Amino acid sequence: MISFDTGTHRFNLRAAAIVLHEGKVLLHRLEGDDFWSAPGGRVEAGETAAQAVVRELREEVTESVSCGQLLWVVENFFTYRGDEHHEIGLYFHVHLSPESPLLRATEPIPGTEAQVNLTYAWFERSRLAAIEVRPSLLADALAQPTLEFRHYVHHETNAP
Repeated sequence: MISFDTGTHRFNLRAAAIVLHEGKVLLHRLEGDDFWSAPGGRVEAGETAAQAVVRELREEVTESVSCGQLLWVVENFFTYRGDEHHEIGLYFHVHLSPESPLLRATEPIPGTEAQVNLTYAWFERSRLAAIEVRPSLLADALAQPTLEFRHYVHHETNAP
């Protein structure tokens, strides 16, 4: 995976899924964290970001997805568990198959990533400001009526 320490920061190249359904967005949370984020993970060397999104959802919730257009490029600077991070996030519009059990889920959905428990859940796009979501700019970006390509430079102010 493309992640390394350099100077005072850990650098990550992350690919993330924006999954929408009936006015809601699918988010996930790692066990022990107090915030939600878009599903995804770090891109591996030789892998495209779109391939990483497909792989991550297959690994975490055994879901086959199709990766659509790139929505956002996010240069994200944040502190996580005491460490400084510099992340380039590539956020794609991702589609579930019509038969996906995730589309019918009304309760949180369990997942795993490298032996860490995850929880997936649907959230109303218009109400994301009421929860902790990282990067925090996603609350505003996802509340927009249309999702258009944007480049963000974001410095997170609330560190978990």
